[in-house]
Amino acid sequence: MHPVLFKLGSLTIYSYGFLIAVGVVCGVAYLAVRGKKEVGLTFDQANNLFLLIFIAALVGGKVFLFFENPSLYRANPGRLFTGSGFVFYGSFLFAVPTMLWFFKKNKLPVYQMLDIMAVVTCLVHMFGRIGCFMAGCCYGEPATSWFSVIFTDPACQAEPLNTPLYPTQLMEAGFILLVMVLLLFIRQRKQFHGQLFALYLILYALGRFVLEYFRGDEVRGFVIEGYVSHSQFIALIIFGVSLWIHQNWSRRNKVLPLKKK
Repeated sequence: MHPVLFKLGSLTIYSYGFLIAVGVVCGVAYLAVRGKKEVGLTFDQANNLFLLIFIAALVGGKVFLFFENPSLYRANPGRLFTGSGFVFYGSFLFAVPTMLWFFKKNKLPVYQMLDIMAVVTCLVHMFGRIGCFMAGCCYGEPATSWFSVIFTDPACQAEPLNTPLYPTQLMEAGFILLVMVLLLFIRQRKQFHGQLFALYLILYALGRFVLEYFRGDEVRGFVIEGYVSHSQFIALIIFGVSLWIHQNWSRRNKVLPLKKK
């Protein structure tokens, strides 16, 4: 759509990277404010946590990207290191153990921190998907609906150009926004610590499974050819695990009194 935001001489500012940066700034701000209020998190701890998550997410996103289509990236290794090539689930699955290690190391309450990070993840991910739209990656399949978009810039990663496609990037960004609003609503009414994180996992897995049917970048590969993509397979696993997590944590963790409005 508009992969290059602007240029300053020889410096090129890409839309995807810029929007990720916006999401990170918003995420750090939310983490710092809520973390300090709820668990006494310091600003330095918030920054250090985000730095570790960034590194873990970068590595995880690229590792999963490679394994979605190993032959493609062996033949074209440069494609693996483009700024917009990531697999969210890879980033997420590498980031979670990193977060848990950080919480334990700094003696932070794990379940409360996970609830905060559920909203933070929504913030960063939502801006990231808007960045995907600007870069043209994670594009949808050809569409005949009025609800479609046409990519014309040859610098975009969308294929084919000049053809109406489902705007799956914006569809997912909108869905994530709805999930975040719901989590913020439930935050004032949650019944146990860890509830927001468990609900985030459940809702995102469901939404991602459905949205995958509108995706057109089939280079990502399938577990069952033409029916179940890698991301859908992971979503099914996470959905099942997160249902168990929600049930288990609701029994294990302290039940909280509902806050007065």
